[in-house]
Amino acid sequence: MTVVVVTDSTSALSEPLRATHGGLTVLGIPVLIGGAEFREGEDVTGDEILRALREGRTVTTSGLPPEELRATYQRLLDEGASGVVSVHLSGRLSGTVAAAEAAASGFEGRVAVVDSLGAGMGVGYPALAALDAAEKGADLLAVAAAAQEVLARTTTYFYLDTLEYLRRGGRISTARAIVGTALSVKPILGVEDGRIDVVEKVRTPTRGLQRLAALAVADAGGAEVEMTVHHLGAERRAEALAGWLAEHFEERLRRIDVTEVGAAIGAHCGPGLVGVITRRLA
Repeated sequence: MTVVVVTDSTSALSEPLRATHGGLTVLGIPVLIGGAEFREGEDVTGDEILRALREGRTVTTSGLPPEELRATYQRLLDEGASGVVSVHLSGRLSGTVAAAEAAASGFEGRVAVVDSLGAGMGVGYPALAALDAAEKGADLLAVAAAAQEVLARTTTYFYLDTLEYLRRGGRISTARAIVGTALSVKPILGVEDGRIDVVEKVRTPTRGLQRLAALAVADAGGAEVEMTVHHLGAERRAEALAGWLAEHFEERLRRIDVTEVGAAIGAHCGPGLVGVITRRLA
């Protein structure tokens, strides 16, 4: 029997990455568009969220309910898993971690919950580290520790065309959003200790991409890295950034992916999002 890994769809794991691993369960975050509920990755895509936002429709999200998580853990254990490690979106951005901890409490130590303190591949990288450890036969505590160990070596920065969507979702203060709008600046944000905060403000998307690249380079230092460039409706910008990063890091870049974010992140960040998430490998 082996340990299996559960994560939520905000992990933004691409289909190729999912296909290389067994023992992974991805649960779709609830997304509401105009009051109708959908599940990210199951019946609503980032493209559909992009269209809804551009049409001015109301888009909101909610965390996974404890009963769904509890049922998932029970099913996996009944199917023969020796334990479950559940890795989720930052608990400071969503109630899913708290729901997972409540659900795990009834399994007498057979389920371990990891707060990624991140979003996007900031969730995906620790989930993949947990999977790697599980596939090598590690026990529950070691698998959870493998996920935790990645957190300090993962950094997240993203550029937005506006702070308005984060303000609507309560992920950033109204005061910060008003200042950004009034000055017509483009924000660069970082995820630090599970929270989103403004790192810099720039005047143009081009300058925003330049600063994203510089921040990623500074945080990587001399390490070998894996990187993911996320976007929503900004594929050309994302591909340009990924191309520059690949040229800069050369042989130190083990892998780089360009992916459009799913519905949950897209709903809170809005069209024009470009982000870079870096995992240092040493």
